[in-house]
Amino acid sequence: MPRITKIYTRGGDDGTTSLGSGKRVAKDALRIEAYGTVDELNACLGLALASGVDDDVASALKRIQNELFHLGSVLCFPEEDRGEIRIPQIEKHHVDWLEALLDRQTAEVGPLENFILPGGTVGAANLHLARTVCRRAERILVTLAREESVDPWAVKYLNRLSDALFVMARYENRRKGVADVLWDSRA
Repeated sequence: MPRITKIYTRGGDDGTTSLGSGKRVAKDALRIEAYGTVDELNACLGLALASGVDDDVASALKRIQNELFHLGSVLCFPEEDRGEIRIPQIEKHHVDWLEALLDRQTAEVGPLENFILPGGTVGAANLHLARTVCRRAERILVTLAREESVDPWAVKYLNRLSDALFVMARYENRRKGVADVLWDSRA
């Protein structure tokens, strides 16, 4: 586990930052934008957890927060710079776990019969916010993948995670006895 002895380094004062390999890149580089957005997503999950979500949701979110750190480590080391460096990965079993979570929670909340608006409980609203940030991270990663090699499991993970966050928001509302906010297309 890395030990951080000093928070500021002054190394980024010129508008650059270091990738995991030590290579310096602009702070607005697409790769930095990708893992910065994953970090923002993780902060949204922390907000959802702090709002007092259902225990099942909280357990899932804690696991996902750790997996998002795995994803951040995957993204901060470009494929060509990895060499012999051993970093946590996002793999098939992570995606499979999200799919099992989706299936289990969808069975409880039932099929979607109408579009829903973000809302309900504070926890559900925070999960909807996290879902939108997750979708943005996925879009950025897809754009990055057109320019550089990106681990294909990373995109799959974010795609599945955004679906899981949507279902978790519905699950949170159901567990708290609050109806989803339905879209009124006639309003």
